Amino acid sequence: MTISLYAASIPVFKQMLNAMSGVLTKAEAHATAKNIDPSVFLQARLAPDMFPLVRQVQIAVDFAKGVSGRLAEVELPKYDDNEATFAELQALISKVLAFVDTLKPEQVDGKEGIEIVTRPGTPKEKRFTGQAYLLTYGLPQFFFHVTTTYAILRHNGVEIGKRDYMGAF
Repeated sequence: MTISLYAASIPVFKQMLNAMSGVLTKAEAHATAKNIDPSVFLQARLAPDMFPLVRQVQIAVDFAKGVSGRLAEVELPKYDDNEATFAELQALISKVLAFVDTLKPEQVDGKEGIEIVTRPGTPKEKRFTGQAYLLTYGLPQFFFHVTTTYAILRHNGVEIGKRDYMGAF
């Protein structure tokens, strides 16, 4: 039995983006309830050499958008990645969810063999088949940044757990 690229990507991105939105909602509520400046969470990081929460969210969202769009071979929407508040991060997630919702199974399925090139023309250029791009690059990158977002907030006292991380499935 095989699984479609669509089934392995779009529903997964939607589930986890919605879950990340929920985690951010809880973080903002926690900041308000505890009278903590929201920027404390938004700029928090797990280690000095890691990106802060805002950037973790932006990268996770970029991977959901980029992987989905590249597999569907459609033009990717461009965003400035200048979010600085919880509301702006929520708006970004909503925009990407709306984009991902436009993609249909027939646009993604059967694209296992297409060539996807990341960072073309640079020393970091990599070439993938569609399937390898999704399974060995796109999903691991996406989950890394979603998990790091969760971990930053949990580490900083936001009362979230595995159900929050997983969202509705």
